[in-house]
Amino acid sequence: MLVKRKGHGHSSGPSPPPPPKASGLGHVTRRAPNSSGVSAFSRRCRVMETFAAATPAGNFFPSLLFLACGTLVAALLGAAHRLGLFYQLMHKVDKASIQHGGENVAAVLRAHGVRFLFTLVGGHISPLLVACEKLGIRVVDTRHEVTAVFAADAVARLTGMVGVAAVTAGPGLTNTVTAMKNAQIAQSPVLLLGGAASMLLQNRGALQAIDQMSLFRPLCKFCASVRRVRDIVPTLRAAMAAAQSGTPGPVFVELPIDVLYPYFMVQKEVVPANPPKDLMGRLVSWYLENYLANLFAGAWEPQPEGPLPLDIPQASSQQVQRCMEILSRAKRPLIVLGSQALLPPTPADKLRAAVETLGIPCFLGGMARGLLGRNHPLHIQQNRSAALKKADVVLLAGAVCDFRLSYGRVLSRSSKIIIVSRNRKEMLLNSDMFWKPQEAVQGDVGSFVVRLAEGLKGQTWASDWTEELRQADQQKEQAFREKGLMPVAQHLNPVWVLQLVEETLPDNSILVVDGGDFVGTAAHLVRPRGPLSWLDPGAFGTLGVGAGFALGAKLCRPDAEVWCLFGDGAFGYSLIEFDTFVRHKIPVIALIGNDAGWTQISREQVPSLGSNVACGLAYTDYHRAAMGLGAQGLLLSREKEDQVVEVLRDAQQQCRGGHPVVVNILIGRTDFRDGSIAV
Repeated sequence: MLVKRKGHGHSSGPSPPPPPKASGLGHVTRRAPNSSGVSAFSRRCRVMETFAAATPAGNFFPSLLFLACGTLVAALLGAAHRLGLFYQLMHKVDKASIQHGGENVAAVLRAHGVRFLFTLVGGHISPLLVACEKLGIRVVDTRHEVTAVFAADAVARLTGMVGVAAVTAGPGLTNTVTAMKNAQIAQSPVLLLGGAASMLLQNRGALQAIDQMSLFRPLCKFCASVRRVRDIVPTLRAAMAAAQSGTPGPVFVELPIDVLYPYFMVQKEVVPANPPKDLMGRLVSWYLENYLANLFAGAWEPQPEGPLPLDIPQASSQQVQRCMEILSRAKRPLIVLGSQALLPPTPADKLRAAVETLGIPCFLGGMARGLLGRNHPLHIQQNRSAALKKADVVLLAGAVCDFRLSYGRVLSRSSKIIIVSRNRKEMLLNSDMFWKPQEAVQGDVGSFVVRLAEGLKGQTWASDWTEELRQADQQKEQAFREKGLMPVAQHLNPVWVLQLVEETLPDNSILVVDGGDFVGTAAHLVRPRGPLSWLDPGAFGTLGVGAGFALGAKLCRPDAEVWCLFGDGAFGYSLIEFDTFVRHKIPVIALIGNDAGWTQISREQVPSLGSNVACGLAYTDYHRAAMGLGAQGLLLSREKEDQVVEVLRDAQQQCRGGHPVVVNILIGRTDFRDGSIAV
């Protein structure tokens, strides 16, 4: 008999006869969702009523007791699993061991070929620093955490391996946020190891305890917090693989203080020496002792420490073939190579050979600068926008249609565009608005170019196209030379100074650039001498990368001469790190274009808004400040106009003698950069 229900579970009319016996709870009828006004208590009443209706009267209480016991057992098993009780049955704790989790960290880093660890010391991370030193990993401490991450970024870019930095908890980590975001946008595989408060004290007001994971998840490909010593090794291996797989990027591993220190030290802090004797005290003591046992159970058992396989996307044969057909029919082809082209596994010399085999004129940007050396006939350096408008086929190999290519507007609608990138979202950026790809290939850029060259070997293009682009280059460079001869109101002409720097640079130099107006001028005038010899912040446009990049570059290539080109505004971020260079005996040369202002900003702000507010600086004696930190300092001003090359040679000699050198170059202002973007 059907029963019509009213209210919250009360029925009208005679009660229905009991249903026939069935296994379990019998048939369950679907109901519409409860209205918002129905309380949780009412819903529980309905469940109990259904259970009661489906169960014969004589079996109700045994069934209820069975259900309650099953729930309790499941809860106890779940708690035992979370507390690690089952794991502890099979894996014992070596309470006498003086080993600590920092040794596990160091072992994984060494197994991955890490040679340098950049840091600013803090008590949360001391064990891993000491362990790295013992295993022969060079620990380099900086004066600001952001410099440590910038240095790791430089190592990653120049070696193709993961660069590693370790900083302490709380403010130590928050100081790295800008560098980690820069690494994310530049697609650098950087591993940041961060200390943290004890897990028992998190959310209890411990020193420097914040929600670090939420801070770094938006910045990193991979974030993990290690909860047991035995998890250090697999977590770090996974992080290192994630950093290099797919589109490379930064990763973060949080290491609470109690997974890094040895058992006896953690025990002293966690387990009270004289535990209370009451019931609650005994329960708390049992919990803490079990927490400690689970923390260290299986901690020193052998585990694989080496690298995991990487997942690097590759273009399909069909895509490569279609792109070959498009290029083979081109009359005016052009290549724009970006930073992704220099990523492993393709060596730089193999990529260079592939570009030369193709014989297509190209523009080089980001880490691809210098790929073809100083003066290669295929390397076009000026008038990129005009060249892209004239080309009938454009290969964007690791280049992105963001602000650097005017969001794609610089591309001609009549051109056939081939774009290749590991990152699909980045590859198609603004393709819904200003441009359309003929072929969009998700895969490794360097490998794609090599396969393209192999398939098009023997293909030639009309030489008049390359010659046309080179003539435009030469005309622009002649205009630059003329600007270098123009007088300025005071001090030295920056264009002329940078032209002399270009003539002075040795073939084994690495250029690090950090600044606005002075560095923007240098990008047109100073040429890297070879592959992987140019370091700039990338698309994020971060000021302050200079000291960290120079630090990482010189350590990676001790035989190279590292030249840093600074704007005077940007140098303020890096000045204190000359203490780092002196302490660690790392000789670099810093050239400061000192025009006493944030000139790239004032160049637009003054004419458009009529005020130079906040743009003015002073002609500060940066060379004297560097001398106060133990470095060598030199001054270049109009009084030494005829000695510029001699001063640069002097800086080289002092650097070769093992001294970091700062050359403070007082410069005037020109119209060279008029119209450049600052926003």
